[in-house]
Amino acid sequence: MFRTFVVSLSAAVLVTVAPAGAQDWTKSKWGPNDEIGAANYLSPEIVVKAAGLIKTGKVYGLGIETNSKTPAFPPRSFKVLVLQPGQSGGSGLGPSKTTYNDDIIEGWVGVGSQIDGLGHIGVDWTYYNGNKSTDFAAADGLKKLGIEKVPPIVTRGVLLDMAGYLNTDIVKEGTAFNVAEIEGAAKKQGIEIRQGDVVLFHTGWISLIGKDDKRYNTGEPGLGVEGAKYLVGKGVVAVGADTWGLEVVPFESQNVFEVHQILLPRSGTYILENMNTGPLAADKAYEFLFALGTPKVTGAVQGIINPVAIR
Repeated sequence: MFRTFVVSLSAAVLVTVAPAGAQDWTKSKWGPNDEIGAANYLSPEIVVKAAGLIKTGKVYGLGIETNSKTPAFPPRSFKVLVLQPGQSGGSGLGPSKTTYNDDIIEGWVGVGSQIDGLGHIGVDWTYYNGNKSTDFAAADGLKKLGIEKVPPIVTRGVLLDMAGYLNTDIVKEGTAFNVAEIEGAAKKQGIEIRQGDVVLFHTGWISLIGKDDKRYNTGEPGLGVEGAKYLVGKGVVAVGADTWGLEVVPFESQNVFEVHQILLPRSGTYILENMNTGPLAADKAYEFLFALGTPKVTGAVQGIINPVAIR
């Protein structure tokens, strides 16, 4: 989720004290054993309603290619090694001379299109549902909140075309999407955001990859603090964008990745990054069936993904 940006070492994460009577964010409303957060909003009824949005059968892959040139926050890197095991000297296997290629991935999971799991971001070493880092985060994998716990996410998807709303091809870095912008775009498109939705922002930012990686890496338009709280209040399952980190950079204050804190540890709302939203925006496909089967890698923090939108 991260990219290169300048942050003063003195700009520590500032934790807002909840007002009296507010719900304790360290306790999930779905119980002390909950590890899936906002995915609890999903239901068979939501799937059936979302399936009713399919009118044309057109399918959109929302992932981008992941390779050694995909921009990534240092020290993240990614590469694929292709081998022919047991075939030295050009010989195949058995009388039929079966030959094959195998591959090894050497890389970080947080590269390219990805989902941030609930074990990714915390507030002062406390993560979703009050899980302490020392109790569940281990070098050989998370013991709780691993990406393998995330159920298939099949629901209504909503696209907010912020580039179209702001009448630009690429929304300028530092542009925050808060209540006024979210409601303005939704009203212009004639849609509403509902409980159980996946909300995606289109900004045009991903079009910079391979053309202006420096600009892409050093800032982005994105979700603001007020906007994040608004979407959590709506009961959405996940929020994503065609940007590397979803939230606005430069940040709105000295708080570092506060939107990530609001979404992941404080509410269990998933984050989707580097989503290929351009084709959806071009077709004015503002609502659709969204389908994502997350990788079942035990103990992983994030997952490289290619969700599908169908309209």
